[in-house]
Amino acid sequence: MPYLARPDSASADGVVLLYLGDEGVELSETNPENRFSPGWIDAVHALLDEVETSASALVVTATGKFFSNGLDVVYLASHLDAAGPYLDSVHALYTRLLTFPMTTVAAVNGHAFGAGAMLALSCDSVVMREDRGFWCLPEIGLKMNFTVGMAHLLRARLPYQSALDAMTTARRYGGPDAVAAGIAQAAASADELVPVAVARAAANAAADGPTLAKIKRDLHAPLLGSLAVSTPPMSFG
Repeated sequence: MPYLARPDSASADGVVLLYLGDEGVELSETNPENRFSPGWIDAVHALLDEVETSASALVVTATGKFFSNGLDVVYLASHLDAAGPYLDSVHALYTRLLTFPMTTVAAVNGHAFGAGAMLALSCDSVVMREDRGFWCLPEIGLKMNFTVGMAHLLRARLPYQSALDAMTTARRYGGPDAVAAGIAQAAASADELVPVAVARAAANAAADGPTLAKIKRDLHAPLLGSLAVSTPPMSFG
């Protein structure tokens, strides 16, 4: 399950790292791709509750080959009657990060596909590993539609042409290509990925939390409205 850690740098006082996988291993035995199982989503929310009371900036990252490969397709396939509420819970996690009362940075250490790619975009900025891992929206190849909220998230957080290309071609973007497309704001080596993300987060750690949250809510107001739209049954598949 996801866990919290503190960066080693003394200049990163107040920054917390949220790891999406299991502590002490590169790949979780039960969820190796850090997919959005209902229990995983609940665990992330519980950790975000803790971060709100103990930190002033947040970096979201993982270890190993995957950042997150998105929806728990095994759960979804066996719970089609609950697909709508499940996807609404994914939207709620995006909303939580989009309006989080501190600066948030995604440090994308490996593959970020589908809902995992959109999780990274729910942070204020994105840093990708420059030599490994892809950011990708594979939905077109899987014959899956985007929900209203997900489509709006991509339109709002990406340049229009980049959103069009990513959503309709399933192109895989490495770090440098993601920066060029406006998906990520920086790319870094494996050793520098987290330090670069931590430095970006720490640079705005002094911002007042309630004020920052209000600014984000106002900035993202139309997007938040779309994410609040209930997902109809069988929107995916």
